[in-house]
Amino acid sequence: MDINNKKKRLFINFSNHPSSAWSEQQLEAACQLGQVVDLPFPQVDPAMTGEQVQSLAGECVSTILGMGAPDDLTVHVMGEMTVIFHVVTALKAHGVRCVASTTERMVTEADGKKITEFHFVQFREY
Repeated sequence: MDINNKKKRLFINFSNHPSSAWSEQQLEAACQLGQVVDLPFPQVDPAMTGEQVQSLAGECVSTILGMGAPDDLTVHVMGEMTVIFHVVTALKAHGVRCVASTTERMVTEADGKKITEFHFVQFREY
C-alpha cells in the first residue's frame, strides 16, 4: 500500500461558479490544494430570517464535513455573505481550511458600454 495515496485531499468549490468554467490558472491553483469537487452554493431567499440562514449554513457544513476528514479538506467559499460567515466560522472550528478567490477587475469601454472582466489572482485564506 502506498502511504502517499492513503489520504485523499479535496478542494471543494462551494460556489455558483463551476470549476469547469475557471481559467487554467485558477484550476491549477486549486489542484495544488486537492482534487477539485464542485458543490453548488444554495440559493438564499433575501426574506430568510437569521435563524433560517443559520440552519441552512448548518446543513451545508454537515454536507461538507461528510466529504472527508477536516485536515484533508480545503473549501473555496463564495456566495451570499451571511451564509458564508456561518459556514466559514463552523468549518474553521472543525479545523477545515477555507479560502476565497481573489480577482483583478478589468474594465474597458467600447461603443459607450462598459465591459468588465475578472482575472483570477490567488486563493486567500479566510
